[in-house]
Amino acid sequence: MTHRGKTALITGASGGIGYELSKLFAADGFNIVLVARSEQKLTLLAEKLRETHGVEVTVLAKDLSTPEAPRELYTILQEQSITIDALVNNAGFGTHGPFAEIALEEELNMLQLNVVALTYLTKLFLPGMLQRNFGYIMNIASTGAFQPCPLMGAYCATKSYVLHLTEAIAEEVRGTGVIVNALCPGATRTGFQARADAEDIRLLHGPLMTAEKVAEMGYRGLMRGKRVVVPGLFNQALAFSSRITPRTIVTRIGRWIMEPVKR
Repeated sequence: MTHRGKTALITGASGGIGYELSKLFAADGFNIVLVARSEQKLTLLAEKLRETHGVEVTVLAKDLSTPEAPRELYTILQEQSITIDALVNNAGFGTHGPFAEIALEEELNMLQLNVVALTYLTKLFLPGMLQRNFGYIMNIASTGAFQPCPLMGAYCATKSYVLHLTEAIAEEVRGTGVIVNALCPGATRTGFQARADAEDIRLLHGPLMTAEKVAEMGYRGLMRGKRVVVPGLFNQALAFSSRITPRTIVTRIGRWIMEPVKR
């Protein structure tokens, strides 16, 4: 199925999963709106998408962790008469360490991006999709959404919010022609770990998926109408086991895998 003439907005598109999703949407015929902080990286990706897939690409450099950014983004698209048919809320980051020691401003910026901006953009673009009886929304959650994670407590809490909100909206819009989906990757080779200062935790010494594979599985699930996609058998087992194991044990295991490996 081709989506030639439709437009996908992808946040956090300058690298990792967002970068790979941009290529998949473009390959399917979507025109693309790329959003991230780095205009230079987005411009390079835009050139690649235009040359490879012959689609229209708009670059909007925005820091979505600032409160006014989602509304500004929406206004720019309205002024340019760009209708958004698919929204990918991929922008986000994590923090690592004891909750009491992580800088307050860092945690608040994370909440603003992972929770508020995602909610804001979904609120802005979903009504138009419902009016047209067509649309896709993909929200990037995490396997961390399925359990408490000491040492990444606030981050995993933001992803629980994303997962639960997505599942609720997906049910509300059932039968309308709008598909709402949560992609819940586990440990993936991206720049996320460096940004969170969590490059040496035990979790990263286990199976790691590539951003390309995660994006491929997420995109395929979205197009099939799946509400929740957990890429990889190991991650699926991890998510399922956390739902049937006593919470105290889940939390202790969560802390163990988030601790740095002692050398």
